[in-house]
Amino acid sequence: MSTETLRAVVRSPVAPLFDEPRVSSVQISQLLAGHPVELLEEHEGWCCVQGADRYEGWMHRGYLYPRDDASAHTRLSLGCVVTRAGVRSALPLGAYLAHDDVLASGETIDVADQASHFPRDAAAITCTARRYFEGTSYLWGGVTPWGADCSGLVQTTFALHGVQLPRDAWQQASAGVPGDGDLFAAREGDLLFFTDREDGHVTHVAISLGDRAIVHLALGRGGFGVERLDDVEDPYVGMLVQRFARARRVL
Repeated sequence: MSTETLRAVVRSPVAPLFDEPRVSSVQISQLLAGHPVELLEEHEGWCCVQGADRYEGWMHRGYLYPRDDASAHTRLSLGCVVTRAGVRSALPLGAYLAHDDVLASGETIDVADQASHFPRDAAAITCTARRYFEGTSYLWGGVTPWGADCSGLVQTTFALHGVQLPRDAWQQASAGVPGDGDLFAAREGDLLFFTDREDGHVTHVAISLGDRAIVHLALGRGGFGVERLDDVEDPYVGMLVQRFARARRVL
C-alpha cells in the first residue's frame, strides 16, 4: 500500500467494526453513514480502518465508498428516514445524509447549525443523553439509539456537542482532568467510572446528572437507565456504588 494515507467514507447507515477481518468476529464498535475513515491495511476485501476517534478495527469494503467526500455531507441525522433513488433508508442519530437523500420523516439539522443546536455545556449534554437514548437496548460495540454500550452512549453524546472522546470506557477514563473523589459530589456532565475487576481496570462508564444521579447504558439494566445513587433499597445501585473507581471532568 502507498505511504500516502488512503481514505474512504462509510456508505451504510451503520457499519460494524470488527476485532478481526471476518464477519463472525466480535463487533467492537460501529461507524455511521457519511463518516470518513483512514484505510490502514487491506486483506481479501477487509479493511483495517480508523475513524475520527483513532480507534482501529476491521470493516468490509462493502460498507465503504472508496473516496473521501465527507465535505459533501451538509445535513446531520437526528434519527430520520430518507429516500435515495426511490429506496427508503433509516439513518440513526449522528449519521450524515448524502447530497441526493430526500427526507421522508424524522429530524435533521444543517451541519453548520450543530454547535448551536448542541451547545458545549453540561446541562445540554445530559439532556441529549436522556432525550435520544431513552429506551435504547444494550449492544456491545453499539453507538446509536438502535443499540449501544456504555461508552458508545458517552462518545456519541459528547461528540454531538463537539467533544471528541476515545471509544472504550477504559480509554475515556484518561480524558480530561480528575473529578471529585466522592461519587456523591460529582457535577453534572462528569464522567463516572466503575470496575468489577480486582486489577481496577475500568469496565463501565456513566454520565453524572448531578445531585447523586447518573444516566448510562448498562448490561445489568438491559440498556438505558437513570439511577439515583442514594437509592439504598436497590441492590443494583448498591453494587454500582461499591464499584466506583474514579471521576473525570472533560468540560
